[in-house]
Amino acid sequence: MLNVHPALPALLATLFTWGVTALGAATIYLTRTMNRKLLDAMLGFAGGVMIAASFWSLLSPAIEMAESGPLPSWLPALIGFGLGGLFLAAVDKILPHVHLFKTADEAEGVRTNWQRIILLVLAITMHNIPEGLAVGVAFGAAWLQQSEVLFTAAVALAIGIGLQNFPEGTAVAMPLRGEGFTRRRAFFYGQLSAAVEPIAGVIGALAVTIAQPLLPYALSFAAGAMIFVVIEEVIPESQTNGNSDLATLGTMVGFGVMMLLDVALG
Repeated sequence: MLNVHPALPALLATLFTWGVTALGAATIYLTRTMNRKLLDAMLGFAGGVMIAASFWSLLSPAIEMAESGPLPSWLPALIGFGLGGLFLAAVDKILPHVHLFKTADEAEGVRTNWQRIILLVLAITMHNIPEGLAVGVAFGAAWLQQSEVLFTAAVALAIGIGLQNFPEGTAVAMPLRGEGFTRRRAFFYGQLSAAVEPIAGVIGALAVTIAQPLLPYALSFAAGAMIFVVIEEVIPESQTNGNSDLATLGTMVGFGVMMLLDVALG
């Protein structure tokens, strides 16, 4: 598909990641609650996937692409990585949201009187934006470089993000069902959190095709944003219920799976 504009494969790939989120949310139709140990392990797995994807699929290609430029090859990656983290930190301070297993009184960002469910969906949506962006930028990079290797790496990235989106859909839907939401409503909000990924994916693909010199910065920007989300949200949430060893093992398994996907396919 290297002769097709990257916005199309980016859209298809992020529709897949959104669909996996919906699949995770659909588990609400099978059971009312989920074993917290399993959920913590799944969240740890999601964090491991994101960490591995940030390096193997984003930072490493960014450094390689910058080797032919006028600057030291590590500098664009470092700048982009830092900007990605700072951008998410700014959004975290401004956007009203509440993390999993927190009450509305513990919401972060600008103070509002919005319902907890809205704040929870916004929190998940916030970290789905860099995931969609990462997929779009990866397909844009493959198209610009006309590289089969980068294309298969972008596919591996989409698969990895899809895998880690499953527990996210479950993690949103299950608590809502436990709070008395109907199954349909819990499912709706669970899948809604990933609806932004196709939008971010297309934007990422278009951005790098318009401004090709920014490609190493864009790849590392997405990596920085993803790492911020992992450290600030995903890993802490997996460690809050006394299942730290299980969650840590899940993180290592997720890292290994994503590394395998990227190396084997890319």
